[in-house]
Amino acid sequence: MEEQHKDTPPRIRREKKVVAAMIAMHCRDHHGGAGTLCADCAALHEYAMARLDRCVYGAEKPACKKCPVHCYKPALREKIREVMRYAGPRMVREHPLMALQHLLDSRKEPPERKR
Repeated sequence: MEEQHKDTPPRIRREKKVVAAMIAMHCRDHHGGAGTLCADCAALHEYAMARLDRCVYGAEKPACKKCPVHCYKPALREKIREVMRYAGPRMVREHPLMALQHLLDSRKEPPERKR
């Protein structure tokens, strides 16, 4: 997992944990990654963490499905959607507190984009 920086907004840190958990769950169940990510999932994880670090909304980041900014390359966007479609419903069982916080975050409307 990626080291968390003190200056990273709490919302971004939380989102990184959620995305990392989703990718790990997807890899474990589809690629047999028991404890470690396969090369494709590791690359997706690294890319997702970099995208979160560069989020234009920063501390006000909306949930990905509500975000008006498409920050992923099209092929990787489809991969992360696949991961989220699979892992999202399973988060309640495997990571209930994380899932609840993500649900609360996803109810918020995205702020106006900073220029």
